[in-house]
This record gives sequence, structure tokens and C-alpha cells, in this order.
Amino acid sequence: MEVERFEYDNRTPRDFAIASIVFGLIGMLVGLYAALELVFPNLNLGLPYTTFGRIRPLHTNAVIFAFVGNGIFAGVYYSLQRLCKARMFSDKLSRIHFWGWQLIILAAAITLPLGITTSKEYAELEWPIDIAITVIWVIFGWNMFGTILKRRVQHLYVAIWFYIATFVTVAVLHLVNSFELPVNFLKSYSWYAGVQDALVQWWYGHNAVAFFLTTPYLGLMYYFVPKAANRPVYSYRLSIIHFWALIFIYIWAGPHHLLYTALPDWAQSLGTVFSFMLIAPSWGGMINGLLTLRGAWDKVREDVVLKFMVVAITAYGMSTFEGPMLSLKNVNAIAHFTDWIIAHVHVGALGWNGMLTFGMLYWLFPRFYGVKLYSGKLANFHFWIATLGIMFYAIPLYWAGLTQFEMWRDFTSDGFLQYPNFLETVTQLIPMYALRSLGGSLYLIGFFVMIYNLWKTAAAGKFVAEESAEAAPLPAGHTPGRAAGEHWHRVIERRPTQMLIFSLIMILIGGIVEMVPTFLIKSNVPTITNVQPYTPLELQGRDIYVREGCYTCHSQMIRPFRFETERYGEYSKAGEFIYDHPFQWGSKRTGPDLHRVGGKYPDSWHYNHMDEPTSMSPGSIMPPYPWLLDDELDTSTTAAKIRAMQTLGVPYPEGYDARANRDLVAQELSIQANLKSSGVETPANKEIIAVIAYLQRLGIDIKGEHKVSFDGETAQVQP
Repeated sequence: MEVERFEYDNRTPRDFAIASIVFGLIGMLVGLYAALELVFPNLNLGLPYTTFGRIRPLHTNAVIFAFVGNGIFAGVYYSLQRLCKARMFSDKLSRIHFWGWQLIILAAAITLPLGITTSKEYAELEWPIDIAITVIWVIFGWNMFGTILKRRVQHLYVAIWFYIATFVTVAVLHLVNSFELPVNFLKSYSWYAGVQDALVQWWYGHNAVAFFLTTPYLGLMYYFVPKAANRPVYSYRLSIIHFWALIFIYIWAGPHHLLYTALPDWAQSLGTVFSFMLIAPSWGGMINGLLTLRGAWDKVREDVVLKFMVVAITAYGMSTFEGPMLSLKNVNAIAHFTDWIIAHVHVGALGWNGMLTFGMLYWLFPRFYGVKLYSGKLANFHFWIATLGIMFYAIPLYWAGLTQFEMWRDFTSDGFLQYPNFLETVTQLIPMYALRSLGGSLYLIGFFVMIYNLWKTAAAGKFVAEESAEAAPLPAGHTPGRAAGEHWHRVIERRPTQMLIFSLIMILIGGIVEMVPTFLIKSNVPTITNVQPYTPLELQGRDIYVREGCYTCHSQMIRPFRFETERYGEYSKAGEFIYDHPFQWGSKRTGPDLHRVGGKYPDSWHYNHMDEPTSMSPGSIMPPYPWLLDDELDTSTTAAKIRAMQTLGVPYPEGYDARANRDLVAQELSIQANLKSSGVETPANKEIIAVIAYLQRLGIDIKGEHKVSFDGETAQVQP
């Protein structure tokens, strides 16, 4: 058979690899800075763009979508060509994908510090950027499938199965979770509210971890580990079970992030059951990866690339054992809202994603530039300091999580909370936060060493942009059925379109079963008569709360535990959140829960607390928000926001948008008068007034002790 000669494109994977390094450095520096803000609050600088609430989403997005995302594309573009024995389908699509993805990252880096956010974790980017992500993701899929269809090999290798599942699932997750109603170019509201929004968000949030941080990296593992070890994958049959079981089970697991919340119990239980089942397929992948190295452990001791990959796979195994354990209600009751979860996430991010990326980069750069790695000693130093950094990062946070839980639930012999002041449970953790920052610093030092090592490697060689290759073409004609004695899965591997369809069906089942009843059966989200829409001023205040990232440190979900109801008040009900677009339940308590904060303190307390937190709470690590006292509230958006809420089903009267600002001003003047009576002089049109209005509204509807009227006479809470 005639052999065809062609060239692999190394430029695109090289560029994605460099982008991964650059943005990884930025993302980790921002993460370290955010960690240090919890140790040294003055690092917030009193500026709106540098507060923890604004830069924490910048850190998560930069690490997930810029560092890991670019790493995925580098590995996929390199491996897919060689697995298919074909150049990428279109060089033009490759370049559009590369530059489009970098522009999306740049847009995120600009908008998030400016407070332009949806507040939905791992999906904070506003609607124009969401549309851009959709377009670029389709271009990536188009290019990937075009390459697969013109391949010169008949069967698709296991790595490609994971690439296909990643593409189709991330597309579904992004589209469903990003269903939002624009208010203007930089503001939108989630189409879902309260319980429904929380379910969709954590269906997305957990599966963003599953199908962006896990499945593509499993594909990279299946390619680069055998390549680096020069050994075949341990078990073909195990890879089949691992793949199909993983993508089917993973999609059900999202509700375990919402245990003991207002989510219906049946949905919580489904999430728990399927999360626990995840141990089997997850460890199937880990075992397949590690046993691929059987008989090659002498090489592992000498080859730094394999060292990184062994630690990565081990971290994957640890985090995918811990995740199902955290989904058990008795364990979740301890860990949820604590720093334990932060430790768990970073074992996966720093260990699994980070170490596998480093190993991949050390393997790729010498091949890109046709030389040996500049320094094996520097790479080994990077390996050990990064491993040490992960330990110094995670262990103090595990200890912090247990400390938080024990202090939160501790009662005296007389039945009173031992630590009624939440701040006592925060200041106790500062030494652990300092150790976490040390761990992050060690990890970052290793990253700098890698940059130097790869730069020197590149400088010593010459970039091979077009790598020559040759392969026999596939025979023309119909794809044959199953041959005698052939494994049944081989038939699926010859049909990439069918594999995509089967993957889509597998991941849709869990989402449909969990979400459709929650949206269509009213008893899943019972309404409460006393719960009424936010007033225009409260709605504006809520948007400022979202802008400042307050949800990153404060939850609005009181669980039905005695130590929580004693500390905060009545536990949270599903019907209280029906007008919350998006929900604000939070996922971490660095500060106290705020769901029942309404009426707990006078207006002046909130004013002084936002101006200088330590004046009300000595020792607080919360940043001050002086700009809220100086900046005027933009009321030009009020009418559009009311109309958007009406479209979403919030029962404001017809035509209320035209008179909403009149009610807003009336409530401003009322709060201004309250402040003046407490000795605080301030104009009524400042942003702080709107924030106070929102905070004073939180959680008081359930008491039935107030009334909100939207008849044009008043729209303010009347005690």
C-alpha cells in the first residue's frame, strides 16, 4: 500500500503550551496574593480591584481555564495528530481557536477585577464572554472532529474517547448553566432562581471539575504516560469500563455540593449515591495509569517526567477517593463550608492537573526544539519542591477545616455556644492560612524554575514547526462490522460520530433525571406567602453585593443543625429563594452566614462595618469598602432590571419599572434618616445605602413581621 507523507503542526501545541505557562504563572501569583490577604488583610489595599472577593474568581478562572485549559489544548493538539496520523483538519481553525481562547482569558482578566460577574462559581463570566466561549468551543470541536474523520488509523485510541466526551459534555454544561437574561452589555440575571439555580450551578460546577479538569487529563494520561514509559497501557478492557462508567456516573454527582441545604432530599440522595459509586471508575483510571508503569519503576526513579506523572496519578486517586467520602452526609456535615474543601480541591488542582501538566511540558519542549532537556537537576528540584508545596498547602487546610467545624459546633455544659462570636473561629485559623501561603510559595518557586529550564531548553535548539511523518491511508469504502473474534468495543471505536452520540446520551440521562422534576414539580420548591420580591433599592444593593464578591466568604444557607440555628436563626427554606436570580448560597464561610442578618444590627452598624470592619469587629480580616460610601448609586439601570425580573417571573406590577426609582429614593431617604439618628451623616444616593437595604432584608420574610407594597406609594420594608 502506498505511504502518504505529511507534516504535523507543532506550532499550535507549542503556542498553547507557552500560554499555559504564562497564564499559569499569573493565576498562581493571584492565588498566592489572595491567600496572603487572609493572613495580612492590609494587602486588600482599600481598592475595589484588589479585594479578596474580586480577585478570588480571577484566580480560579485563570488556573482552570487559562493554565489547565491551555494545557489541555496543547496536549490534545499534539497527541491527536499522532494518534490519528493526520495533521489537524484546519490550520486556520487552529489559529482562530488559539487566539480566540487567549482573548477570552484577557476579557476575564479585565472584567472580574472590575466586578463584572454573574457570581456563579467557575462560571462568573458575563454573557458576551459566554457567547464567545461557545463559539470558540465549537471551533475546537470542529477542528478535532475534522481531524478524526480524516485519520489514517481505523480504531480510535482511548485518549480520543476522553477528548470526545470532554467536548460534548462541556458544551452541554456551558449552554445549560449560562442560560441568562441580559440586562445590558455587562449585566445579566440567571434564568433560574434559588433552589433551581443552585442545582443547575452545582450540576455544572461539579462536572466542570469532572469534564474539564478530569476527563481531558485522563486522555492526556493515556497518551503521555505510555509514551514517557515506552510501555503499552496496562489494560484495554479496564479502559473501556473506566471510560463509560465514569462519564455516566459523574454527571449525577453535583447535588452532593448541596447536602443539608434547601434542595429536595431526593436530589441530595441521588447525588450522594452516584458520588459514592464514582470510586470504582475513578480508581479504575488510576490503577490503569499506575500499572502501565509496572516493571518500569527503575525508569521512574531516573526519569523526572514519570515522577511528575506518578504523583499526578496518585493525587488523582486521593482526590477521587476523598470526593465520594465527602459526599456522605455525615462527612459532608463536617467539611462543608470549611477549608477542608479548599484543601480537597487543591490536591486535585495542584497535584493532578498541575503535576501532569508539568510532566507533559518537560516531555514536549525537548521534542518541540529537537534537543535534550536543559537540566534534569533543575527539573528534579522542581518536582520535589512542588510536592513539598502541595503538602504544606493541603495539610494546614485540612487541620483548619476540622478546627472550624469543632469550634462552630462546640457548646458549653450549660447548652450555650462556646464560641458565639464567629470571628473567634476565624482568627484561630490565621497561622494555618500562613502555612498554606508558604506551601503556595514553594509550589510557585518550582514553577519559576520550570520556566527557566524550558526557556534554556528552547534557546539551545531550533523550533520544529513542521514535523515530517508518513502513514498509509485508510482503505476507502464502508466501515466493516465486527470481525470474527474481535472485541465488541472495536466496532464503536471505528465510528467517532456514534461515540459522540453515545457519550451525549450517557451524560444527558443524569442531568434530565435530576433537573426536570425540580423544574416541573412545584412541591420540590414550595412557595411561602410572606416571601415577596426585593424592592428596587434592595435589588440594586444585591447587585453590588454580587459585584464585590461577598459570596466568596459568606454563605446564605443555614443548615438544620442545632449549632447553626443557635448561631444564625431559623434554618433556610426552599421557598425563601424564589426571587433570587442568581442564588447566593455560597460554598465557603470565611465570614458568618448572612441569611438571617436582616434586622440583627442597626443601619449604622452596617455602615461602619463596611467602612472599617475592625471598628465593629476587632481582629476582622474582612477588607474595608470605602468606595461604597463615596460612589453614587447608578439608578439608570433600575427600570431595565425590573423589566428583566418581570420577564423571569418576579411579580412586580405591570408598568412598575416606570416608577421604581421613585420607590428607590423613598427607601434611600428612610435609611438616611435612620443613619442620621445614629450620628452618621451621608447623602442618600450612595451605594452603601443600597447595600444596607439588601442586608437588612435578608431572611426576614419568613418571620412575617413586615410588608412590602409595590402600589406606587411605598416599596420599602415596614417593620
